[in-house]
Amino acid sequence: MNRLITALFLAAALALSVSMAAAAPVPDSRQLEKELQSLNWEQFKAVIEDIPEIRREVEKYGPLGWEYVKTNYRSHGWKKNIDRLDTGEKQRLAQLIQRARKLR
Repeated sequence: MNRLITALFLAAALALSVSMAAAAPVPDSRQLEKELQSLNWEQFKAVIEDIPEIRREVEKYGPLGWEYVKTNYRSHGWKKNIDRLDTGEKQRLAQLIQRARKLR
C-alpha cells in the first residue's frame, strides 16, 4: 500500500514538473545576452546584482571588475555566464530584463 501511494505521488510530481516545464520555455542564452547588452548601465547593473552567479563573476575582481564591466558590458560576451545558469535562473534573468526595460 505504501509503495502504491509513493508511486502515485512520484507520478503526480513528475507530471506536474513536465507540465510546468512545457508552460515556461527556457530562454535562449544568445537572446538574453543581446537583451542584457541593450540595457543602459544602471539597468544592466541592477539586473546583474540580482543574479548571484553572474554577480560573483564580476565581484571576484573587486572594484576593477565593476569598472571593466561598466566600460565593456555592451561588447563583453555574457553567453557563457548565462549558459551556466539553471533554467529557473535564466527565466528570472529574462523577467528582470523585461522589468528593467519597462522602467526606462
